[in-house]
Amino acid sequence: MSKTIQGAASGKPVEVMQRNAQRRITLTLNGRKRSGHCEPRELLSDFLRHELGATGTHVGCEHGVCGACTVRVDGVAARSCLMLAVQAEDRDIDTVEGLAPAGELGDLQEAFRRHHALQCGFCTAGILMSCADYLARVPEPNEAQVRDMLSGHLCRCTGYTPIVAAVLDVARSRAASGAGSRTASRAASRMASDTRAREDAIGGATRQEARDA
Repeated sequence: MSKTIQGAASGKPVEVMQRNAQRRITLTLNGRKRSGHCEPRELLSDFLRHELGATGTHVGCEHGVCGACTVRVDGVAARSCLMLAVQAEDRDIDTVEGLAPAGELGDLQEAFRRHHALQCGFCTAGILMSCADYLARVPEPNEAQVRDMLSGHLCRCTGYTPIVAAVLDVARSRAASGAGSRTASRAASRMASDTRAREDAIGGATRQEARDA
């Protein structure tokens, strides 16, 4: 339920939602359109967990300090405990569930498992989302850069070292995969060129034989 008041500056009617009013909002969660109801004061972190069931987003300090609630908003890492749910309307929200859409671990998650980069796991979802965002912008970071990025997260279990190792491992693997793809592409191009040259040569010889006959 809402009420209308006169705007102080313009004198025009301004719609104001009452404290416990419910508003329906629609957003894109991990590539799918989702809708739900929230109060105007409800945090995005609570809306994701309780209304949309995206419980991979954890709530820690609720002051934007610990980083456990980190998600991506329009592709950029953000603290969902510092954002109201109504601010997410018509925006793209990615949570940790989106890193494994087919039910299989993504390369970043697999690297965390391989390097034992989690113990209790409470902070892991937020760290994964920040790492995913960072690697998309800085695909080949050095150790100092990764540590600087991780300074926005609190982890009381791992000491951060295995997390750093996992992120650097993924960066190296992706770089090697990209180089391998480019090499394969060049090789395929050369093969296609050689094939066309052979076909032209065979065709030329056949035409010459036909003329001689």
